[in-house]
Amino acid sequence: MPTSSLTGSTPAHDHGPVRILVVEDDTSIAEFVATGLRQEGHAVDVADNGVDGLERARAQQYDAAVVDVMLPRLDGLSLVGALRRAGVMTPVLFLSAKHSVDDRVKGLQSGGDDYLTKPFAFAELAARVQALTRRGQAPQEPTELSVGDLHLDRLTRRATRGGTPIELRPREYALLEYLMRNAGRVISKTMIVSHVWDYSFDTGTNAVDVLVHRLREKVDKDFEPKLLHTVRGVGYVLKVA
Repeated sequence: MPTSSLTGSTPAHDHGPVRILVVEDDTSIAEFVATGLRQEGHAVDVADNGVDGLERARAQQYDAAVVDVMLPRLDGLSLVGALRRAGVMTPVLFLSAKHSVDDRVKGLQSGGDDYLTKPFAFAELAARVQALTRRGQAPQEPTELSVGDLHLDRLTRRATRGGTPIELRPREYALLEYLMRNAGRVISKTMIVSHVWDYSFDTGTNAVDVLVHRLREKVDKDFEPKLLHTVRGVGYVLKVA
């Protein structure tokens, strides 16, 4: 059960009520969260299963969603994954009784933005929701990226160059997306490791060089001009020379 009282928490939004969706099958937790958020001045809708939560999230625009991982009819990870595939980018805070790092990673990989374990203090949930709504009001990253005639659709995860489809393995896609999001900026091997591999990666290997070589073979070998450049001793940069 969540801890802490509902008083003395984050002030209400300064520009009118924020609309929040709570998807939680535990009635006591759902009421606790919804009541607290309403006292914050937010407009709150509640769904008690994943299917209803998905339908609500697709039918209305929410500033944030609080989603339990373990839900009847459709689990929270599958719910958020379906939203992201449908292009719904509502910021999501997962709630879960599971505390392991693997569980948190799965939540974030499925499209979640934050992860809070039970039991929790309402003040912490309120602060995290406020952070998500601020992030959601910031300009969102484009769903399509382009550098020269190289294009990447981040929703379908499809890449083309000059209209020619490029088949990418998962890590090749992750590297290309990262380079395209930072087009014109030199990216170091350490930065690539932290975005493409987990932190247990052995930086003493030449895996980054091999991955860059594989990607270059696909996006540059049969095309002009070359886009993926090596900056010796520093890293790599994707740009139109």
